[in-house]
Amino acid sequence: MDGYIIATVIKAILILAVISALAGFGTYIERKILAFMQRRLGPMHVGPFGVLQIAADGIKLFTKEDFIPSGANKIIFMVAPIITAATAFIALAAVPLLPEFTLFGVTVRPIVSDMNIGILFVIAMMGVGLYGPLLAGMAQENKWGIIGSARTAIQFLSYEVVTGLSLLAPIMMVGSLSLIDFNTYQAGGIAHWIVWTQPVAFVLFLISGFAETNRTPFDLLENEAEVISGYATEYSGMRWGMFFIGEYANMITIGFLASLVFLGGFNPLWIIPGGLAIILKVAFFFFLMLWVRAAWPHIRPDQLMWLCWKVLMPLAVINILITGLVMMA
Repeated sequence: MDGYIIATVIKAILILAVISALAGFGTYIERKILAFMQRRLGPMHVGPFGVLQIAADGIKLFTKEDFIPSGANKIIFMVAPIITAATAFIALAAVPLLPEFTLFGVTVRPIVSDMNIGILFVIAMMGVGLYGPLLAGMAQENKWGIIGSARTAIQFLSYEVVTGLSLLAPIMMVGSLSLIDFNTYQAGGIAHWIVWTQPVAFVLFLISGFAETNRTPFDLLENEAEVISGYATEYSGMRWGMFFIGEYANMITIGFLASLVFLGGFNPLWIIPGGLAIILKVAFFFFLMLWVRAAWPHIRPDQLMWLCWKVLMPLAVINILITGLVMMA
């Protein structure tokens, strides 16, 4: 038991360190990709090809003055960013990041907790992340912050419905909530990927994933295109940074979920070993989110709600009914 606890703690620390580093590196990758697509250079002056811009941004966040505005609820104001970052990392506890491997004669399973309700746990944790922006906006004595938190509640709650319904059809096929079981179900090769039998669920999950990670064209939570910054209006320094660390960690989580549920997980892909295969799949989804940001315009809040309740949710329900009828036939 002691060995299991020690191994779990080590895995948790490694995931926290690696995903935090990837989240920071993701900001550099995003700026370079957007610059390339918009015929700009992006970061170039700090280090070779601007790669040390990540360190410069990190130093700025850690050293920038951290203030709490007068009139704000101090405790809630301080706790809100922690909720956003913490729930993003906790969600990864049930995600198998790589296939099993042997290290110094010891079999290592790159998953913190192989729970039999893995998908439900991940969705629940990402849903709890709603309370970070919501409390952040409500803790400020600022109407723009409150408006931003209201947008957050509406968008997250709405698209969580689509996320859950889009995953229900694949769950019916596999008969399990464990992400390990989803990976095993698709072990027969690319022809056995669930995306071929559930293309509608795949598209619905991707669209709702964009909305739940606050990515363009659904970035209406703090909406940086406006003069103010929604729920993050009065935040600075590392507290501000924790919101965006949570956002990039959630992007990585969505990439892993899409890969594990629909695209064969960490099963080998032709001559590509399973570990490298899932890294490439997650990298593709991360790039797709950046590509969409560069190519797609913002939408209005009313269009966002119309798309969710009048298009995506009915499609998800119809897909579940058709899946059920096919399985009963």
